[in-house]
Amino acid sequence: MSDIQTLYQEAIKFAAHKHMENNQKVKGSELPYVVHLSNVAMEIILAAPQTDGFSLSFAVQVALLHDTLEDTSTTYEELSKSFGSDIAEAVLALTKDQKIPRALQTTDSLARIKKLRKEVWAVKLADRITNLQSPPAVWDKEKRTAYNKDAMLILEALKEGNKYLADRLEKKIVEYDRFIGG
Repeated sequence: MSDIQTLYQEAIKFAAHKHMENNQKVKGSELPYVVHLSNVAMEIILAAPQTDGFSLSFAVQVALLHDTLEDTSTTYEELSKSFGSDIAEAVLALTKDQKIPRALQTTDSLARIKKLRKEVWAVKLADRITNLQSPPAVWDKEKRTAYNKDAMLILEALKEGNKYLADRLEKKIVEYDRFIGG
């Protein structure tokens, strides 16, 4: 287990440093962004014993680093050099391509995720579970509804990747729908 602890510490320190560069916070809060990353990693840690053949060491690093390419100055090359090309490739798949229209970004990312190992699927499921908390107060009902529909799209595309996390996401979607008055 100490190997996982070492990998966790290296990844969370790297990610925390990168997300602190622009003082990134959890949406709708004053919490440092590392809280979101550790919550995604916790979902992965809880899913691992429920999932046969699951590589916790790979998945926990991807969970902690999943937003570094999308939200920080981190480059693919830097990530690959620090954590290896498999992890960099997974983080890249989890990163929305800003060069394509916004309406296609989730579908594009899901298609890239589905080409990779199931642990990457699990990180995307865990990320959305974590994001389905109380939405930022500035989001109107339309944005909240669209976000929940996006969650349903993610669930449908990736539910075969991890039953434990798919079941958790399905429950979160129902709770979120009630919360937003759907």
